[in-house]
Formats: sequence, C-alpha cells, structure tokens
Amino acid sequence: MTEFAEVLRQLSAAQKPAKGASLYTRFVNRPAGRLLAAVAYRAGATPNQLTVLGALFTFPALAAVALVPPGPTLAVCVAASLAVGFALDAADGQLARGQRSGSASGEWLDHVLDCVKIVALHLVVLVSFYRFFTLPSPVFLLAPMVFQLAAVVIFFAGILTEKLKRRIPGEAAPASPPALRSVLLLPVDYGLTCVSFLFLGRQDVFLAVYCALLAAHVLFMAAFLVKWYRELR
Repeated sequence: MTEFAEVLRQLSAAQKPAKGASLYTRFVNRPAGRLLAAVAYRAGATPNQLTVLGALFTFPALAAVALVPPGPTLAVCVAASLAVGFALDAADGQLARGQRSGSASGEWLDHVLDCVKIVALHLVVLVSFYRFFTLPSPVFLLAPMVFQLAAVVIFFAGILTEKLKRRIPGEAAPASPPALRSVLLLPVDYGLTCVSFLFLGRQDVFLAVYCALLAAHVLFMAAFLVKWYRELR
C-alpha cells in the first residue's frame, strides 16, 4: 500500500497544468485517471494499452446508443462506460509522464482516437434521434450535426493553439485557473457530456440537456476562436 501511495504521489507531481480544465476534469476525471494509472504502473502496462482499453469502453457504448432502444438500463451502462473510457484517456497520459515513456506515436494514437470518439458520439446520437425518439420537430435532427461541428472545432483548434504557442519565445507557464473559470468551462467538458447520457432513458429530458450543452458548445466555440487567435498574434 505504501508503494502504491508513492506511485500516486509521483503521478500527481507529473500532473498536467490545470489551466483550461473544468471542475469535472480537475476533480473527477484526472483523480480517477491517476488511480487507474497507478494500478497500470504497478501492473507494468503501457500508455498505449490504456489508450486502447479506453477505446474498448467507449466505442461499444456508443454503438449501443445507435443500435439499442433507449431505456434506464442502457442509459446507466452507456454513461458509466463513457466515463470510464474518459478516465482511461486521462490515465494514459499520466502513466506516460510517470514512466517518462511518452512518444509521438502514443500522442498521435491518443488524439486520433479522441477525434473519432467526438465525431462518433454525435453521429450515434443522430441515429438514435432518428430511430427511437419522438422529436417535437425534424429540425432537432440538426442538433447532433451542429454539436459535432462545435465539438470538433474546439478540440482541433485547442490542440493546434497549444502546439503553436510553444513556438512563442518567453511564453509563461500556465497558472492554475480561478475556481469561477473551472465552473464556467463545465458545460464544454466531455465528462459532462458523458454524464448527460444518464438521461437517455427519458427522451424529453435528454433532448433538453443535449440541446443545452449544444448551445454552450456553440457559444464557447465562438469565444475560444477569438481568444486563441488573439493569443497567437
């Protein structure tokens, strides 16, 4: 147990900066990922193995959304599987930093699977809406398409901005964000999207929550793009 605690301490010391992280990522997903990374460290697993394991939790759950009529049992299973997959997504990076085994190929694999995950999530919601939901209007079929657009733009532009800012000489290390910033970022946290699937069994509630998250993503996308462009000028 003492050795496990020491591994946790080492992983915590190698933690990514908290800037840009919402409450869920900072206080739920990263701590959960740290525990999983510590278990993997003791087991001798590699970061890429954790990345693949996360995909094995995520993609079957997404397939179930498109193939199985929504209900309470499916909702809990999907939300739990997506949350575990997200925690493993945090664990692979923490394990790589803890082992000092990070590689370009590992980062590439992680980002590619993240991209596929984001695209697939809203695609399966669209299929579920079409097959199983009684929508107030066919216009609501556009919601997953717009959500997908906003989520992909935020993901890609965020990574690109981070890469380009490293080229700027004298760029200060990011400070920990204030609590209010972490709260404000919560609606665009992928973890909250995972949690929203708990309402999948209640069509009206899930539709309302999904559309609220969609609106938040569109607003934040516009704000982020302006902010990131100015930071790179």
